[in-house]
Amino acid sequence: MEHSYRLIIACPDSVGIVARVSAFIASHGGSLLEANYHTDHQIGQFFMRNEINAKTLKISFEDFKKEFDIIAKEYHMSWYMRDSSVPQKVAILASHASHCLADLLHRWRSGDLICDVPCVISNHENLRSMVEWHNIPFHYIDIPKDSEGKIQSYDNIEKILSSHEIDTVVLARFMQIIPPEMCTRYQQKIINIHHSFLPSFIGANPYQRAYDRGVKLIGATCHYVTNDLDEGPIIEQDVVSVGHKHDRDDMVRLGKDVEARVLAQGLRYHLEDRVIVSNNKTVIFD
Repeated sequence: MEHSYRLIIACPDSVGIVARVSAFIASHGGSLLEANYHTDHQIGQFFMRNEINAKTLKISFEDFKKEFDIIAKEYHMSWYMRDSSVPQKVAILASHASHCLADLLHRWRSGDLICDVPCVISNHENLRSMVEWHNIPFHYIDIPKDSEGKIQSYDNIEKILSSHEIDTVVLARFMQIIPPEMCTRYQQKIINIHHSFLPSFIGANPYQRAYDRGVKLIGATCHYVTNDLDEGPIIEQDVVSVGHKHDRDDMVRLGKDVEARVLAQGLRYHLEDRVIVSNNKTVIFD
């Protein structure tokens, strides 16, 4: 992968932003590997993602950010810049189901997902052997039903995340509700997979209810976690066709495939800084 710097911008729309940013990059010898931008005319917001060939810049990463901040203040930008050579640290939380976790670990190990995976945390022991085969530390944290026990369990989870300096948390069918404090602390950094095509069939037993309803499409939704359960900004969705010949078990099997695929794609967009959140919606530069 080409060593690059990713410049991500969101700001009020106005004339000349693309020209000003492009001219600034060019003035320092920067060659663009990729450039994307979008204007949401309804809210008057402008979004931009530039990927700059790091080898071409004549100034350092830190000096570039310092000088660009002058332009950012002029246009009231919310922005950040990331060095692609520094992989994000991703913690994966899972419960009993293995399909999403196994898929993510395979993609990580094969280089399809560029990140570090310092740990996997689970409230069940059955996934330990698979995780440790990948030489990744496995942490079992029991999550009891009582509120006091839950608080202690999530305190322990956050200590693990903090000790590994985790950037992103992925819920790979982690069948527990993330507490509000953790949602706030990791805002737009916790990614979840919901085993239905939101907002249809929210909650438990979605495949049985989909089968009972006789639906022709089932799917999965990858989204950021917020305090509002299963209502965070959507990153990726996909569906698969089903028909009268499919029973509930067929739907579960097909659903697992689409869940794993959608979660991996959503995480890839996030790791490559292709997602910009605007209110409760997302701009995806795919």
